[in-house]
Amino acid sequence: MLTAPPPAETLITTWSERLRTAPRKPRIALAEGTDPRALWAAAHLAEQGAVTPVLTGTPTRIRELAADLDLKLPEDPDALDVLDPARLAADPRCADALAEALEARRRLTSHDRRELAADPLFLTATALRLGDVDGCVAGSNRPTADVLRAGLYVVGLAPGIRTLSSSFLMVLPDGRALGYGDCAVVVDPTSAELADIARATATTYEQLTDDRPRLALLSFSTKGSAQHPQVDRVRDAVRLLRAADPGLEVDGDLQYDAAAVPAIGRAKAPASPVAGQANTFIFPGLAAGNIGYKIAQRLGGATAIGPLLQGLAAPLHDLSRGCSGPDIAALALATAVQSTAGRPLPSAHD
Repeated sequence: MLTAPPPAETLITTWSERLRTAPRKPRIALAEGTDPRALWAAAHLAEQGAVTPVLTGTPTRIRELAADLDLKLPEDPDALDVLDPARLAADPRCADALAEALEARRRLTSHDRRELAADPLFLTATALRLGDVDGCVAGSNRPTADVLRAGLYVVGLAPGIRTLSSSFLMVLPDGRALGYGDCAVVVDPTSAELADIARATATTYEQLTDDRPRLALLSFSTKGSAQHPQVDRVRDAVRLLRAADPGLEVDGDLQYDAAAVPAIGRAKAPASPVAGQANTFIFPGLAAGNIGYKIAQRLGGATAIGPLLQGLAAPLHDLSRGCSGPDIAALALATAVQSTAGRPLPSAHD
């Protein structure tokens, strides 16, 4: 059993049980395969048996580090596999696919392309592009910008998607799970981008919880209590969402308390379909989203699973560089669940 913060244990167990019923075990790459935290996560995921962790790194170095950490790594590649970056770079199938992906990025210099062609993160993303792994978790010792570039350059956006975004699954101390987006990627979204973020976060939330998303687009205003262009942007996004998907439970502008607390929702927005009972929260910009999730995590005791990147053609997710082994294992399981759940929805403004 994974050692995880208590609020997340039930959800992680549910994911593991769900994955064991899949036709085959998803292969989830851990791109920093020589990071001790990734090694810990891989050993525990292999022991659990719901996914096949795939470590990127030199095989002998991985085994040596595991021995130093007193971690037992299975030899069976169905239980735990290794992607050797040198072999990937020398494999024509992988090298050609990566070269093709990088060639489309015209701003890259030839020096940039040579460096990225040997980069373990970009090689792992290429394995994902080719279907050799089903998902990828990266970023334990790389900045978010590198992970985003690997996703955009190599994996690419899914058909119909225009906005790469992110969300966190926030598991509260009482076990409830909430979706928070966008907390890591889009700094100052337009109305159309907010609508994209909302739909993507709703999809992520439903994939990982099997619960119907009830979306609140957040603001410092509730139902026009304040007048400002930032409020108008939120309300325009709600109109786009309702036009694109009339069945979606969504409302905004809503303040967080009006969206989350039943009594306040009834008082401030009595006609709202989601006020007081929202489970998926869309922040008006990155500053609010990033601050909000960290307050919930650090002061509210919530477990933050993510950032979960949204809009890519295959699941590739980012890690905080302050992550733990259990954080990596939890995100790998979430990635595996998404890899069995189909492709993301198209943009609301298509």
